[in-house]
Amino acid sequence: MEALKGKDYGKPRMTYPDFTMTASGLQYKDLRDGLGESPQPGDTLVVDWSGYTIGYYGRPFEARNKPKGGSFTGDEKDFLRFKLGDHSVIPAFEEAVSTMKVGGIRRVVVPVELGYPDNDFRKQGPKPTTFSGERALGFVLG
Repeated sequence: MEALKGKDYGKPRMTYPDFTMTASGLQYKDLRDGLGESPQPGDTLVVDWSGYTIGYYGRPFEARNKPKGGSFTGDEKDFLRFKLGDHSVIPAFEEAVSTMKVGGIRRVVVPVELGYPDNDFRKQGPKPTTFSGERALGFVLG
């Protein structure tokens, strides 16, 4: 709703004490450190990712090789491939992977400002590949 845009009505943003917060508001926690160098702009990255909503009971909107429930059907999704810096994925995703190293595992909490532009997951990736995933994400973004 247009009338609600930009208003938080005094609700504090969730912060997690065991996560690192960047200047942009992105929060992350490294579950496993990788090895080697961090990627550079223009590098092609191959990422295995899963997406969960915070405001919709932690419902997965995309998961690879994990139990999914709901209407997740069809073949398993492939790894996400993109060039760092080409803006084909949401800003939070680029920021989160830019300081990782090969083999690392990172949990990320995406603030709305770094998420899908205009709350539309069709404009930039990563995108849900199933109707159930689209519905779960659409419920939170809508």
